[in-house]
Amino acid sequence: MYRKIYLALLSVMTAVCLYAQDVTVYPTNWWVNMKMNNIQVLLKGDNIGNYKNVSCTYPGVKIKTVKTFSNKNYLAVDISVSTTAKPGKAVFKCAAGNVTKDVSFELKPHRKGNGTVYAKGVTSSDLVYLIMPDRFSNGDPSNDRVPGMLDQTLRRDTVFNRHGGDLKGVQNHLDYLKDLGVTTVWLNPVIENDMPNRTEHGYAFTDHYRIDRRLGGEVAYKNLVDAAHAKGMKIIQDAVYNHVGLKHVLFVDQPDSSWFHRWPTFTQTNYKDQALFDPHAAAIDKKIMSDGWFVPSMPDWDQSNPDVAKFLIQHAIWTVEEFGVDGWRIDTYAYNDLAFMNRCNKALYDEFPNISIFGETWVHGVINQGYFCQNNFDIPFKSNMQATTDFQLLFYGIQPALNEKFGWTEGVNKLYTTTAQDFVYKDPMRQVIFLDNHDLPRFYSAVGEDTAKYKVGISWLMTFRGIPQMYYGNEILMTGFTSPSDGYVRQDFPGGWEGDAANKFTAAGRTEKENSIFNYYKRFANFRKTSSAIKTGKLMQFYPVDGVYVYFRYDEKQTVMCVMNTNDKPMTIDLSRFSEMIKGHKSAYDVAAGQVFQLEKTLTLMPMYNLVMELK
Repeated sequence: MYRKIYLALLSVMTAVCLYAQDVTVYPTNWWVNMKMNNIQVLLKGDNIGNYKNVSCTYPGVKIKTVKTFSNKNYLAVDISVSTTAKPGKAVFKCAAGNVTKDVSFELKPHRKGNGTVYAKGVTSSDLVYLIMPDRFSNGDPSNDRVPGMLDQTLRRDTVFNRHGGDLKGVQNHLDYLKDLGVTTVWLNPVIENDMPNRTEHGYAFTDHYRIDRRLGGEVAYKNLVDAAHAKGMKIIQDAVYNHVGLKHVLFVDQPDSSWFHRWPTFTQTNYKDQALFDPHAAAIDKKIMSDGWFVPSMPDWDQSNPDVAKFLIQHAIWTVEEFGVDGWRIDTYAYNDLAFMNRCNKALYDEFPNISIFGETWVHGVINQGYFCQNNFDIPFKSNMQATTDFQLLFYGIQPALNEKFGWTEGVNKLYTTTAQDFVYKDPMRQVIFLDNHDLPRFYSAVGEDTAKYKVGISWLMTFRGIPQMYYGNEILMTGFTSPSDGYVRQDFPGGWEGDAANKFTAAGRTEKENSIFNYYKRFANFRKTSSAIKTGKLMQFYPVDGVYVYFRYDEKQTVMCVMNTNDKPMTIDLSRFSEMIKGHKSAYDVAAGQVFQLEKTLTLMPMYNLVMELK
């Protein structure tokens, strides 16, 4: 009898059920009533792959398939979430023989169900302000160093280390940005970047499902997004699909050998985007372009792997739903598997119809750039990404317009010629235009710290077609070149740290010249808020003559005339040439001066000046 009782107890003890707190789940949760209701849940834990007999009794959740990998620390569970499923915690019972592990997976209420407005998208009505959080403002010094993270080199006296700026610092200055006229904040990456060094920029992810704790973590990010929305502002998140950091959890301990591109010896991308659309391109050139690593410290995802694709697509949707961001900027777009990118973009469009997606395409040539977004080409591959960051209007537009002498193809003629190629884009108004960013020389430095040229650049940015993007500190004349280090264009915003010698978030802390530029930005930023012609109207340009370039923004309600004199001397122009746009207008409101004047037969322009006028 005692032997039977002992054996029964032994049997019960053998059929152990463990709550698997040691198992990490990707994605960390999902939602009910999502359009994407078939998802792959990736489990990561010691030998979890041995527990491949998986069941779930949660109403509305059905297990479709279970997949193991050569690395037994992973198990993929494909599930469907029916429309009848309710919020709660589903439990996956993962069994290996008589031993089971219970893995909890939360289903949350869908944001749309509680009336939250998010994923609103960014349009030409907006003004985007790009911020590198580590260099903008330190709102919470308690997270300057996080025990256990690899990079502990917090030093503000060097551009090569972290400085301690964070998401709370951005939130603290939303009113400053709104007063300037900013409607949208784009942040350099906020996802965990637990690399040994140079972690201030954030572009080498190490865990997709964690917001970097040194920036404040998930709570700080949600607080920032909610605070921005409460003020009528939007948030763009910086996404990186092409690569991760060497310390990424899925690279350090890989499910199998097919998740990242592998070469016999290290092979870097050739950076030759032409190979992707060149009808004469060699196959090896295409492969190296797309499959080569960006840099040695950033492993390259193999996005043709269905499991990798699911991981990245699900994370994109998870992020928008979890944090409520409004737009998606994609880093190093040209180096991704473009067929995968179309799938990912479509998944976002399907789930969030109003979301904006634009990609970084640091290429040379309008055709090159147009290939990577929605275009009018009749070619086999058609991108579905809405727009790109418009490097062409920077490199072959406004920069030469201000820095080169006028000629048949030189100077401001390059701006005219580049703009004339807008026919390649499905919607050029979605293109994101800019003067500089975190990878480029500061525009004030690029124009030789010439304030007149700088103001021309500002007025152009605020009145041209597309979505204008500022870089933090543009409004206070921050300077810097990318040589000898890109850190020199990523300096701290003065006043963002307690004890800073000057606080340039306030008028009192700025110099007279800085206040002049700040107010110039502000005047144009707030003018465009009420200008239907600039926000949504059409563009008409006239070819430049003697260094003078004239373009109009117009709609049925308003006509705005912009006359750009790129010469170092006054110029007088005959207005009769522009009669098709000026006809019927007798006066004009000078936006910069804030006054109305009468239109005559001729117009005399100041040297190096862009006269922006609302015609009356």
